[in-house]
Amino acid sequence: MTTTATTARERMLLAKDAARSIGLLGDEAKRDALLAIADAIEAATAEIVAANADDLRRGSETGLSTALQDRLRLDEPRVASLAAAVREIAALPDPVGRVLDERTLQNGVSLTKIAVPFGVVGSIYEARPNVTVDIAALALRSGNAVVLRGGTAAEHTNAALVRAMRDALAERGIDPEAIQTVDEFGREGARELMHARGIVDVLVPRGSAQLIETVVTESSVPVIETGAGVVHIVLDETAPLDWARDIVVNAKTQRPSVCNAVETVLVHRGAADRLVGPVVTALQQSGVTVHGDATIERLATGVTPATDEDWATEYLSLDLAMRVVDDLDDALEHIRRYSTHHTESIVTQDAANEARFLAEVDSAVVMANTSTRFTDGGEFGFGAEVGISTQKLHARGPMGLAELTSSKWLARGAGQVRA
Repeated sequence: MTTTATTARERMLLAKDAARSIGLLGDEAKRDALLAIADAIEAATAEIVAANADDLRRGSETGLSTALQDRLRLDEPRVASLAAAVREIAALPDPVGRVLDERTLQNGVSLTKIAVPFGVVGSIYEARPNVTVDIAALALRSGNAVVLRGGTAAEHTNAALVRAMRDALAERGIDPEAIQTVDEFGREGARELMHARGIVDVLVPRGSAQLIETVVTESSVPVIETGAGVVHIVLDETAPLDWARDIVVNAKTQRPSVCNAVETVLVHRGAADRLVGPVVTALQQSGVTVHGDATIERLATGVTPATDEDWATEYLSLDLAMRVVDDLDDALEHIRRYSTHHTESIVTQDAANEARFLAEVDSAVVMANTSTRFTDGGEFGFGAEVGISTQKLHARGPMGLAELTSSKWLARGAGQVRA
């Protein structure tokens, strides 16, 4: 039964009440609920796409960036992908009740540490309707209720998605108040969500560096920080040309508006004459504007001079910064200075350099000889992701079901008392 709530706080309190019953659902009930949600999303495709067209039209009129418009856009194939992701999450093992540790004390008391739901998961994000579905599905699969603030850019799309998901829960006899949105309350709704300590158990922001910084700074609710992606690829002296070209082009152009797209390429000076021209040409043929240092400008045509600002820029567009470094030490120093600790990759056939890079780079995901676009919950086998955490507490890297659980200790005795 749906309850009418007139304030954002009332919505969150309804989610907190619903969390008790959601947390007690068994594996089969949660799986069935998600399969019903996937079916409901597919059945509502026309409504969702129409609502999305309204949001896109408004975004175009108000100057929404090309990158955000790409994240916002939902057509029939993308809606089908949302439903498919929900089914993948449904098929994953239940993370609740996992035994994390167990032992027996000398006095015979047995201790078992198990995974349990957080309770209520909140998320603040912008122009990302896929997040509406991904986080709701991951939250439910891990036994949590969810409160969403998806921003005005996707307001109509998110409303259609939330309506479909809540209806699916109600039809299965599951409390639909487990999925809440505070979008209609605007910025005040976001502020209420950030200050709902004691109601919301954890808050996950996803979006621009400015949005994330605002949530981290202003929230009294514990925050799992998902960071911006100033992502690097290092082309080492031994990098094969075909690997270097294919990996860089894929990491930049496969979907340039997302946080795991490469933004800066560092080329070892010993390979610059061999690699720079072909890699820049391949990027330019894919529509990329290369912002290069003086050496890159000398070795390739059509390069835009880079400024110091370029090295710290998350473009989220068909732009890329490129510079030549003296050696691996120089590359590592550049990464230490400019990285947001999201994802970095090296292309090399030098085993020692590969080992150094993997050991010394302090990012959530560190790669060798592969595209940074693989930093993704779906690609990692999580079905979807809550976000990519760049912090070091509780969760780091792509966050799936396990990261939406906490733990508790169960103690079982037979009359023991402490001496």
